[in-house]
Amino acid sequence: MDFTNLKLILAEGGTPPAPTQPNPQGEMIKMVGTFALMGIVFYFLLIRPQQKKAKDQAALLKTIRAGDKIITASGIVGVVISVKEKSLSIRSADAKLEITKSAVAEITERSGDSGGES
Repeated sequence: MDFTNLKLILAEGGTPPAPTQPNPQGEMIKMVGTFALMGIVFYFLLIRPQQKKAKDQAALLKTIRAGDKIITASGIVGVVISVKEKSLSIRSADAKLEITKSAVAEITERSGDSGGES
């Protein structure tokens, strides 16, 4: 029996195909798609919640009235005496303070003369 032909047949059939080059356009589309997906995730996890929080804070600052009990970002608890364009006068214990509106963290109690909460 002639094994020379058998070796040639097995050798030709057993070789792996030559490696192909990746498609450069396909690789670029994958990369752009990955960056787009990361941008969307970044927007929904970081940017959108921050915008919502800023919008809620702006709405809170618009509704501050004299007589409201507030807590500042630094932890001072006081009652609003007067409201100006960019600042508030508050009374905390025996001290009268003037603070910026942006320092207000929350309104704990609304004054009774507001008519109704909205």
